[in-house]
Amino acid sequence: MLKMSVRTLCFLLVYVSTLEGGDGDEKTCDLFKGKWIWDKSGSYPMYNALECPFISPGLNCQKNGRPDNMYLNFRWQPHGCSLSRFDGEDFLRRNKGKKIMFVGDSLSYNQWQSLACLLYRHGRRYNLRLTHQGAFSTIFYPEHEVTITYLKNGFLVDLVTEEKGRVLRLDSISRGRMWEDADILIFNSYHWWIHGGPLKSWDYYQVGERLYRDMALMDAYKIALTTWARWVDSNTNLTKTRVFFQGISAVHYEGKDWGTASLETCDGQTEPIPGFNYPGKRYVAEQVVKDVISKMKHPAYLLDITLLTQLRKDGHPSKYAGGTLDCSHWCLAGVPDTWNQIMYTMLLKD
Repeated sequence: MLKMSVRTLCFLLVYVSTLEGGDGDEKTCDLFKGKWIWDKSGSYPMYNALECPFISPGLNCQKNGRPDNMYLNFRWQPHGCSLSRFDGEDFLRRNKGKKIMFVGDSLSYNQWQSLACLLYRHGRRYNLRLTHQGAFSTIFYPEHEVTITYLKNGFLVDLVTEEKGRVLRLDSISRGRMWEDADILIFNSYHWWIHGGPLKSWDYYQVGERLYRDMALMDAYKIALTTWARWVDSNTNLTKTRVFFQGISAVHYEGKDWGTASLETCDGQTEPIPGFNYPGKRYVAEQVVKDVISKMKHPAYLLDITLLTQLRKDGHPSKYAGGTLDCSHWCLAGVPDTWNQIMYTMLLKD
């Protein structure tokens, strides 16, 4: 039996005693404002990670020896309403004949794997097919003719190698044709932008014909997202395609960000931050994303996951990633399942 400290037990009592929100008023409901509640129904996690074949080795925390499992049993409770329970059979049926594509960095891949696992318990009786080809990973459900693809593209705009070095062309998308056939598109772009040192993957920015060695990071990010937004407005058929943007996913490398010792990280964290508010600072990129989307001719649906991820300092692989400390990606089963549950709820209401 899992041993619990007095602090942990008190924490659970607070969460268990919190009532689930009702349906509420859809006009005032914000699916992204809420808190994490201990689920006493036994419905979480929504799948067994040890049975899902799609999870990257570094994200399968229980398989990698993580000794605690409390993090698996929390559900997101929006304030004043509730999320629809994810129904994999219904998801496949509603999306019969459709192509669903995730385009972005490893956080996008994190969400793709989550959706694959959510559907696996329903889809494994079908002859689903998994293929990896270059930057593409694709699962096909032949009985429903549903295709779910992940395309690795962390900047969305073009990154090219030239004689002068690696150039990030902020106003250019030359490979968008790969996205055009999708019926549901889920984009993301952020984490590659904040990589520094040996992880930084560009030497110059380019806008038009002009090269920049240096530019304020958020200025460059905004130009690139504006380029993406213009592509979406110009190249998607609104009668056919639904476009989502996965918002900024939180990291937990410094405890001072959530009001504890600065040397504290996600390692050893077993509980979410309680309540509706995160004590730390907001990400500047949050507002950049919202500003760009608000100016779109046909705004994408924003999966505004920042708060719900900021509250989950316990949800990362930490030292159970099979290598270095990982406080940016998410264990599966875990937090990304909620991103897909929210997306499913939004699609049901669409």
